[in-house]
Amino acid sequence: MVRGPVELRRIENKASRQVSFSRRRCGLMKKAHELSVLCDADVGLIIFSPKGKLYEFSSTNWYASIPRLNFLWN
Repeated sequence: MVRGPVELRRIENKASRQVSFSRRRCGLMKKAHELSVLCDADVGLIIFSPKGKLYEFSSTNWYASIPRLNFLWN
């Protein structure tokens, strides 16, 4: 059975929104890890929760990647 496209809209129920955020955050971090392992890619991910809490993932040393980012932005 094939799922149809999901309509993207804000979840109004605060508790449901928090549960969905936590579940999707874990899934996104898992996908970032898989991408780094399968493709030998340097992956960095930063997520801020609705309450402002920071979640991060880095496949390599995070601080070693910062000069590479500065080079791209300048």
